[in-house]
Amino acid sequence: MSMFTYIHWDVNPEIFHIGFLSIRWYGLMFALSFILGYHMVEKTFKAEKENLKWLESLLVYIVVGTILGARLGHVFFYDWDYYSQNPVEIIKVWRGGLASHGGVIGIFIALLIFSKKISHRNVFWTIDRVIIPTALAAMFIRLGNLFNSEIYGIETSLPWGFIFERNGEVLPKHPTQLYEALAYFLTFLILRTIHRKTDAMKKTGLLSGIFFILVFTARFVIEFIKEDQEAFEASMTLNMGQWLSIPFILAGIGLIVWANRKKS
Repeated sequence: MSMFTYIHWDVNPEIFHIGFLSIRWYGLMFALSFILGYHMVEKTFKAEKENLKWLESLLVYIVVGTILGARLGHVFFYDWDYYSQNPVEIIKVWRGGLASHGGVIGIFIALLIFSKKISHRNVFWTIDRVIIPTALAAMFIRLGNLFNSEIYGIETSLPWGFIFERNGEVLPKHPTQLYEALAYFLTFLILRTIHRKTDAMKKTGLLSGIFFILVFTARFVIEFIKEDQEAFEASMTLNMGQWLSIPFILAGIGLIVWANRKKS
């Protein structure tokens, strides 16, 4: 292994702080994903001559759904034994602990409520219009994980292995955050191309189905070279991330079949 230099990663997750206020790379990536997403959805709404007054409410629903869903997903899927004994810790989101599968569920519930109360459209009509920037947001969040030196892979001898020195690592590990970020960026490009070149938006649920299949298949595969997030996963044939990905992949297949049978 000494024939390679590898990448020594020791980036401070905090950009700067002012008093008690800490600005971190993860938070910056999180905020950037929402800002870009808002403008992309706004452009879509303008092109389709939809009600622009919905956008601010839509943003609030998505932000709240993302944070609550991701936090509760981590609590219930990964560390319920701890949080059931320390419920006050659930609200301490700043200490870390967000699960992407929970975030997706949270967004779905939020958009379901939004669709019922505000747009009065099929929930997948709404999801189809936010799913492309969602893929881009997923990329930014994984880059945030890289800056946090978290959620990385097992040991590797590949020359692009990262030695996460801030965590006390001395051996190169797969930078699975970058693998996932690349997969999500490719998903974004594919969805954007389909949106521009085809009549996919006329088939409610089609873009959502493609998103679920591409994103969660990538997640399922990459999990094979990712370190377990919790100790209990060591005894599992598939880890928690993989088990949680399977229903989304199946849902994606179902959505594509449904979308091609029914036009909006």
